[in-house]
Amino acid sequence: MNPDQTADGADDLSGFEIPDDLSGLSPFGGETASTPTLAVVLTQVAGAEPLAAACALAKVSGDVFATSVGAVLVCRELTGGAPARDAAAVSQVVRGVPAILVERREGQLTAARFQDGARGDDLPAGLVLDGAPAELEDLLLGATSLADMPDVLPTDGISRLKAARLLGGFARKMRRSS
Repeated sequence: MNPDQTADGADDLSGFEIPDDLSGLSPFGGETASTPTLAVVLTQVAGAEPLAAACALAKVSGDVFATSVGAVLVCRELTGGAPARDAAAVSQVVRGVPAILVERREGQLTAARFQDGARGDDLPAGLVLDGAPAELEDLLLGATSLADMPDVLPTDGISRLKAARLLGGFARKMRRSS
């Protein structure tokens, strides 16, 4: 008789605890990290410079790059809810334009909408990625890093005065073109 079997030949499972949910089956031990490994804020802002200026006005530290669907902020501070505060601050400065915070924790992506400084609905991350450019998808999935992105602008290299001037100039250009 096998030592892992009872007298009737059945497996002895008395030493195992069966979880109430499937979280215990995670390869990460069922634990969710409180700190994301990556957080990005997706916007519909037309370029990296205007988003970097908006971030500077909002006192958000990160790195910005442009994609074909809008500019993206990669958050530097990932602890203590900082990515959500960054997304709220950016959406407050760029009023009327939604921002989507996407966070990666242990290979899992989560997404939430922010508008006018307030958190809105959680979004299915798969739908957010569905229309994303390949370079953004690769960054979110960990296939590439920020260093692989072209023309990255740091937000902390812009003073608040310069940011206000840049945004004023962009607004004037937009009014003239419409």
